[in-house]
Amino acid sequence: MAEGLRRLVSGEERRWRRLWAGLAVLAVLVVVWGSLTPASGLPESLPWDKASHFLGYAGVAGLMGLAGVRLPLACGGTFLLGVGVELAQIPVPGRLGGDVADILANGLGAVAAALALQGLRLGLQRPSGTKRHGGTG
Repeated sequence: MAEGLRRLVSGEERRWRRLWAGLAVLAVLVVVWGSLTPASGLPESLPWDKASHFLGYAGVAGLMGLAGVRLPLACGGTFLLGVGVELAQIPVPGRLGGDVADILANGLGAVAAALALQGLRLGLQRPSGTKRHGGTG
C-alpha cells in the first residue's frame, strides 16, 4: 500500500502524471474563469474569499507537482499565475484587481501545497538499503 502511494505522489508512473497534468490544466482554467468573471455574476458576500484563493492556488501547485513539475517551478509558476490573474482583473467590472491580500493568499497556497507534497514524498521514501520487492538477501 505504502509503495503504491509513494509511486503515486512521486510521479514515477507516467499514467498518473498524465492524469495529474490534465487535472492541473483543468484547475488553472477553473481558477482563471472564476477570477475573471465579472462581479455581477458572483454572490455579493464571499466571507471565504482568501481561503478560496489559498485552496485554488494550492490545488494548482499541488497538481503540477504531482504531474512531475519540479516543486520550486510549480510553486513559482503558480505564484506568477496568481499575480497575472490579479492584474488581469483590473479592467473586469466589479473586480478590484491587483489586491495584495489575494496575491499573498495565492502565494501561500502554492507554497503550502509544495511543502506538503515534499513532506509526503520524504515521509514515503524507502529507507536506504532496502530492496524494492522485499527480498531477504
